[in-house]
Amino acid sequence: MGIQLMGLAHAKQKLQRSLSAKIANVLASSSAANVPRGHIAVYVGERYRTRFVIPISYLNHPLFQQLLNRAEEEFGFDHPMGGLTIPCSEDYFINLTSALSCS
Repeated sequence: MGIQLMGLAHAKQKLQRSLSAKIANVLASSSAANVPRGHIAVYVGERYRTRFVIPISYLNHPLFQQLLNRAEEEFGFDHPMGGLTIPCSEDYFINLTSALSCS
């Protein structure tokens, strides 16, 4: 009887790992498939959020870091969107990313 219980416990663990892996693959393929390698998705907007995909290199730029610091001080980074949310106007963000792409 002890052998059967061990077999059931092992089968249960294997099934849980299999289901977890499948769920993780579905989540990864649905969100990461739209973001090319070397880029990150950010959500921008004061009231309604728009998703932008930007190069990761922007995160190191001093102008972008100022924007992130201001957003962190004012709102923190715990947002229901699940991604990096920047609460600024879309126009400001587009102007900033345009300036960064030229530099």
